[in-house]
Amino acid sequence: MPDITLEIFSPVHQLQHKLFDEKGLKIFIKRDDLIHPVISGNKWRKLKYLLIKAHTEGKNHLVTFGGAYSNHLLATAAAGAKFGFKTTGIVRGEDVQNDTLFMCRLHGMQLIFTDRESYRDKPALFQKYFGADTNAFFIDEGGASTEAARGCSELIAELPQLYQHIFCASGTGTTAAGIINGIQQQQLKTHFHAIPVFKNGEFIRSEIDQYLITPTDYSLHTEYHFGGYGKTTPELINFIKEFVASTGILIEPAYTGKMLYAIFDLARKDYFHPGDEILAIHSGGIWGLLGMRDKF
Repeated sequence: MPDITLEIFSPVHQLQHKLFDEKGLKIFIKRDDLIHPVISGNKWRKLKYLLIKAHTEGKNHLVTFGGAYSNHLLATAAAGAKFGFKTTGIVRGEDVQNDTLFMCRLHGMQLIFTDRESYRDKPALFQKYFGADTNAFFIDEGGASTEAARGCSELIAELPQLYQHIFCASGTGTTAAGIINGIQQQQLKTHFHAIPVFKNGEFIRSEIDQYLITPTDYSLHTEYHFGGYGKTTPELINFIKEFVASTGILIEPAYTGKMLYAIFDLARKDYFHPGDEILAIHSGGIWGLLGMRDKF
């Protein structure tokens, strides 16, 4: 069996800002964006056990799904190239050319574009194109799966200290579920907060709950979507510009930018208690910046 591992280098840095000093808070960020140049953040954590499962089942062809700017597609392409899998990405929408898809192709991924209605039924698409391919292995959009949640749960055991709160952006809910499972496995009293990046993001709760080992309480903050997935506002873009310029930490508008904005906003509104220590999870996805250059 190939060594399907990456050396985890994901330090925790403290963020310095006068707002946090004024409120008596300590804010930290776990730099999962540093795990790998392309297979970074939660992308590697979600793929790890899926790749092991594919190899165990004798599959050498990874088939997965995403939009035209999907960091998951790119991470899967890079992981396939690194660990010896053929990869195919089924892309939602019309045939387009952009930096993300260029990088997918550069890593050897075959791309199949499909209309948005057909895209809704991913198992049917898998059967249509690869039902007869005994080497093909289905990976859902974003890697959503029990295996992905397991990989994300390992993040908690890496933490250097305890925190009152942990925040993470949420798209499919898998990363959030994994982190919550990890908190429970370590028997911590930390409260988890998910920032859905979709409009009307309350649906994320059911997505998270399906992967929880034990039902538990956590918070969803659904007001930080900035118009919906991939949407931005001048306020969010200005926040990201100021954050990157003052910290040197690259963040993007689709996920981590919205999550960090939420923490700053909640701090201003005295949501936390003085003395609280709060951890933000940087879930990677920096390649997504390339597709949003025009917004800056």
